[in-house]
Amino acid sequence: MDTSRLTAIDVHAHVLASVAEQERTGASADSLAGVFGSIPELTVPELADFYRERQMAAVVFTVDSITRTGDGLRVSNEEIAEQAAEHQDTLIPFASVDPGRGAAGVRMARRLISDHGVRGFKFHPSSQAFYPNDPAAYPLYEVIAEAGLPTIFHSGQTAVGAGQRGGGGIRLKYSNPIHLDDVAVDFPDMPIIIAHPSVPWQDEALAVAGHKPQVYIDLSGWSPKYFPPQLVVQANSLLKHKMLFGSDFPALSPDRWLRDFAKLDLKDEVRPLILKENAIRLFGLDAAKEG
Repeated sequence: MDTSRLTAIDVHAHVLASVAEQERTGASADSLAGVFGSIPELTVPELADFYRERQMAAVVFTVDSITRTGDGLRVSNEEIAEQAAEHQDTLIPFASVDPGRGAAGVRMARRLISDHGVRGFKFHPSSQAFYPNDPAAYPLYEVIAEAGLPTIFHSGQTAVGAGQRGGGGIRLKYSNPIHLDDVAVDFPDMPIIIAHPSVPWQDEALAVAGHKPQVYIDLSGWSPKYFPPQLVVQANSLLKHKMLFGSDFPALSPDRWLRDFAKLDLKDEVRPLILKENAIRLFGLDAAKEG
């Protein structure tokens, strides 16, 4: 990946459509449409074209919530990894393994790392119905930490289930970022990305990221014009090296996010850090290029 050509690195993009099945996921998009309106459902190659046109790179993944929903992945981790490998100039494949899978999930993660070259793992505690600091998830983290890979954890409120009866069974309590403080202590060498402005727990997220050196915050899922004031202050100062650009595509487009980001009162030297330089350092992209 030639990072010098990139204008930005989006660390949070969802894959909602499968090339293998030649169908759209439907349910995933429908669950978000009530909040974000009609959203595009793109395959991995379509995502590569989308980001390449914008001179951006993107971290792409699905979400495995089989324990809570009983549904298998419509777009498999393997498909995402294999197709992203054909677009290495633009895409960085992450995998998602529901911690509720137990020992089978641990074996799955090992295989995804060794055989498919995934570059990190995505967790959604509310959708997967687990507390991140539950010791039952630790064998899975051990595999990830052993491989030196980063993790992304959803935090705060979620559009999934919003407005549905009973919130679609989603419990917000699991996604308070304070639970990640334990994970950061117990896995000090595993990079942790707290995804989204963590409404209503923004101060908890800032505290964890400020205290634990391997913890970052991605700014996806909310237009920058809605960022809590304390998040903007910290992004502009103490945590300027810990903030990452993310859109949450397709729920929010990078185009919309960047338009609103341009209006934030940020120092000139901070903007490139958030847009790509922090991600380059975190993911070791310059080292990969040199290698």
